[in-house]
Amino acid sequence: MNIQGRLALVTGAGSGIGEATAVELARRGARRVITVDRSGHAEPVAQRINTQMERPIAQAFVGDVRDDAFRTHVFDEVTARHGPVSICVPAAGITRDALAVKVDKETGKSTIYPTQLFREVTEVNLIAPVYWALEMVARIAHDRRVRGLGQWGPSEELMGTVVFIGSISSQGNKGQIAYAASKAGLEGAAATLMKEAIYYGVRCAVIHPGFTDTPMVQALGDEFIAKSILPYTQLRRLIRPEEIADAICFLISNSAVSGELWADAGWHPSA
Repeated sequence: MNIQGRLALVTGAGSGIGEATAVELARRGARRVITVDRSGHAEPVAQRINTQMERPIAQAFVGDVRDDAFRTHVFDEVTARHGPVSICVPAAGITRDALAVKVDKETGKSTIYPTQLFREVTEVNLIAPVYWALEMVARIAHDRRVRGLGQWGPSEELMGTVVFIGSISSQGNKGQIAYAASKAGLEGAAATLMKEAIYYGVRCAVIHPGFTDTPMVQALGDEFIAKSILPYTQLRRLIRPEEIADAICFLISNSAVSGELWADAGWHPSA
């Protein structure tokens, strides 16, 4: 699917992989780029894109990606002004890391990972991305119906592509019981949605980034990164967000590539 001339939407676009992806999609000729984030950072990202492209192609929306009403509002406004979204990269994500079970050395009492945190991580990292994707598929399905089109066929151009942001943690990672579960869940969601959404000409894929130089990873601290991440990474450095953005654009533009793409820089976890 050609990126040029397409309408793209990226959540979590205020920083990290989402920001880099929004910028790269604009650079590769997207007709419009919608930046979505719960922080106000989505707005300066859109402004920077417009400055770089020397034309107003980016528009920002600020809100909670978990909010159904906010998601509907974004798609309603964007669709009314520019037509159906055809590239969706729901990149918003959070971590709430802690051991699944922890024993207090003094009291001997054990505590388990709070259900509230598990639900919060799952809501942001799994449920929200799936529903932003479903929203795009639904709008494309409606548009095809209005135009009298039924099942998509290979003689047509593809109507859309979804790229979910997985993680190497989907294979399991100490201290990330909720994060790993949420990212692994995207694999099943993408595989299922692909079987359904291709009826309307929409592809779905998952990219699994390794440790990337984003605010989320930097929050782990330089000492942890130096001792627990870099020695197990063949490149011996953090991945640049722009490298992940490039891989996402590859997934979008090469229709023969399906399923999952691992962009882990050769990271291999310790036992």
